[in-house]
Amino acid sequence: MAERVGPLRPITPPFVATQPRGVSIRTRLKSLTPRDEEVLSRVGAHLGSLAGRDLAVRCADGLAHTAQRWAERKRKLTGASSSRWAGSITKATHDQWALSRRSQAAHLSDLDAAIDTIGRRLALPLGEKGNKRAPGGYRSRSEWFHKSRRLALLKERREKVKADFAAGRVHVVRGGRALARTRHHLREAGLSEQEWRQRWQAARWFLAADGESGKRYGNETLRITPDGQVSLKLPAPLAGLANAPHGRYVLAARVSFAHRGREWADRVAADRAVAYRLHLDPQRGRWYVDASWQRPPVQILPLEAARAGGMVAVDTNADHLAAWRLDVHGNPIGRPERFDYDLSGTAQHRDAQLRHALTRLLHYTRRTGAKAIAIEDLDFTDSTTREKHGRNRRFRQVISGIPTSRLKARLVSMAAEHDLAVVAVDPAYTSVWGARYWQKPTSTTTRKTTRHEAASLVIGRRALGHGARRRTAPPPHHRSDGAGHRTAQAERRVPGREGTRPTRKAARTRSAKPPGV
Repeated sequence: MAERVGPLRPITPPFVATQPRGVSIRTRLKSLTPRDEEVLSRVGAHLGSLAGRDLAVRCADGLAHTAQRWAERKRKLTGASSSRWAGSITKATHDQWALSRRSQAAHLSDLDAAIDTIGRRLALPLGEKGNKRAPGGYRSRSEWFHKSRRLALLKERREKVKADFAAGRVHVVRGGRALARTRHHLREAGLSEQEWRQRWQAARWFLAADGESGKRYGNETLRITPDGQVSLKLPAPLAGLANAPHGRYVLAARVSFAHRGREWADRVAADRAVAYRLHLDPQRGRWYVDASWQRPPVQILPLEAARAGGMVAVDTNADHLAAWRLDVHGNPIGRPERFDYDLSGTAQHRDAQLRHALTRLLHYTRRTGAKAIAIEDLDFTDSTTREKHGRNRRFRQVISGIPTSRLKARLVSMAAEHDLAVVAVDPAYTSVWGARYWQKPTSTTTRKTTRHEAASLVIGRRALGHGARRRTAPPPHHRSDGAGHRTAQAERRVPGREGTRPTRKAARTRSAKPPGV
């Protein structure tokens, strides 16, 4: 394999990923009566209309919004709902506006990257080849012309987004922009107008309440008792629908949380804050309730403690996880494992496939006795656009298919429940060095090590603090070939180290010199 030309970029040191502080669980609201569904629909629609108006006011304020203005918005909503409902609505509005601002900044960054890439490629001669660091020139004059038009379009779009960002103006669609666009393509989506309307209305409902520590069962607005009774505080205009004292409505359904149910019950019994959200799935016709709370910050496991029992190194790919167990010295133990998943289909199917693969990985790690999992700290936010990789659409699809941020977030969350640490390492050159130093030595006559499995060894060794190269054999007791072949390699910059020895044109004697000398 040819040597890499040019200096290598510095490798950032590994670190232990921080465990998530938020917890969210979900269960289904079963045995709801038609009256319960009617009340939930009316309350959700009423609060959703208030949330839409409040969001419009917040977007109109832009950067001129102040705490006093926030209090005015809350007082205005209190008369049409309640003080706690108004607090939940204004907080959700503020979070949605802040999220839109962050998305706007990310969009600006993407536009700048695309404009810079197209500008550099337009400046290169036609047909000039690129390299791994930067693409080359365009292949034809026609492609150059179309890219120049696209550059003008991106610059115009950037000016509009930049002006909106400077003015604090955001564009938010309650219910989702994708669902709003589906209204114009009902035949392609396989929906009728009534079905789309049901989804649109359900997406715009608002039935969420923040928790309050010290209040009964951790929430005064949406309350779930330890035995599973669900009740909600009705807004003032709908107080006539109450079937319990103090303007509350008690649902006929009883809920129980199978996942983290004991932890939820402990918080509810201690009157600690728990936030709830009720929502309808129009496709299935089912109601669900989400419970969420925050955990106190925990002390991160030191890196040396995570390395003490070895690690399971994982190489992330578009369709599988390649894992290999390493001891504390960086040596592979046993054979590698492969955990496949299929990220095609619906979002629910992709999420289930990812959870199943991570569950198998965690169980394998527990069986090996390791206390940590090493994974690459991947970030493909600027590598999935067509401007960076040109016509290499298949490579862009492979990069886009790797679930980078979602996999890491889920792995950290699920590993915390198994008392396992996650060590993130720099992904630079892991595949290249794995194929160079580990693929051939770890292969056997019956099984060949893949490139991804070899990359997992480099990832694990980097997490353990070792180099990627395998250690060469020690030098013999003397320099002659009688002690065996010399395995110590020459330095990288030794001239002619990869070349062959010169051929002898005549036998060497003490009296006669070889011809031509």
